[in-house]
Amino acid sequence: MNKAIEDVSENPLVLGRKGLVLPPFRARWPWVGGDLQTLHNTLMRPSPDFSPYSAERILLPMTDGSGDELWALVNRPISGMGKPTVVLVHGLTGCETSRNIMVSAAYHLAQGYPVVRLNLRGAGPSLGKCKGHYHAGRSADLRDAISALPASLKANKIFIVGVSLGGNVVLKFLSENEGLNDVLGAATVCAPIDLKAAQQRIMARRNAVYHWHLLRYMKQDARQWVGEHADEVQRVLPSIKSVYAFDDLIVARHNGFDDAEDYYRRSSAKPLLDKIRIPTLLIHPRTDPWVPPGMYLDRPWPNGDILTLVMPPDGGHVGLHASDNQVPWHDRCIREFIKLCS
Repeated sequence: MNKAIEDVSENPLVLGRKGLVLPPFRARWPWVGGDLQTLHNTLMRPSPDFSPYSAERILLPMTDGSGDELWALVNRPISGMGKPTVVLVHGLTGCETSRNIMVSAAYHLAQGYPVVRLNLRGAGPSLGKCKGHYHAGRSADLRDAISALPASLKANKIFIVGVSLGGNVVLKFLSENEGLNDVLGAATVCAPIDLKAAQQRIMARRNAVYHWHLLRYMKQDARQWVGEHADEVQRVLPSIKSVYAFDDLIVARHNGFDDAEDYYRRSSAKPLLDKIRIPTLLIHPRTDPWVPPGMYLDRPWPNGDILTLVMPPDGGHVGLHASDNQVPWHDRCIREFIKLCS
């Protein structure tokens, strides 16, 4: 732990697996600092062109008896054979059309990788069509979805990428060591591996605007929920004034947790990381205003071929807009990691 803290001047700081060579990260002017890096996706709103690529909608059934299905959008590259399929998992209030997901999908397609943009339960086009709804600990859904993917998409294995909350789901799934036969490796970007610490950070005074924005979209989505708990959800929504209250009164209450604290404790991936046996890259900028980097630096990262932590000096929350390339820095790092795992 102390060695990691001493080495935070490295750009990027790489702990764990050796042999992964990455370019230094230098923020693209004027998007310097965690907040501007974070806001770039919203203010610039890049719109990748998917017209060259075929698109197919697939529905992936869940095995919990609910009848729910995860909706996914499959894009295939123009050329390229024998490469693994990249499965992208979005963050909180996100979906297949989240800007960071679309930019990542376009980049990997251009490199010749098939891409699956997976919508978690009740997100994106499945909003209002599922009885249940995703949360940070719902890793069984990811296991069911991967199992249900067509064999053609798993012929050359799959590589899973989880963003923000989706990253925590991915890590928890990997730690359970079930349903991984087709998984080549995985990567996460800005995963809140300590959910309590992330909740406290997003509700900090300096993040008031972020908190208001996130809660607004959480409540907006919840108004379209269906299922046996829908009436109660609608009844309590007006009284909810914070992310913590949402997690306590809605997420925890309707997903088998005692309360928000129990949800955070049982769903956080951090205590489970040492159980992972699949090569995994964790990318987390040191200027993320939403997810404090301390949750990564206060644990050991032993050398080995399984876990690799990469911490650039800037990048914000799922920003990582570098001066040397229009492609987000994390997408280029993930491509190098996929090649290392292949």
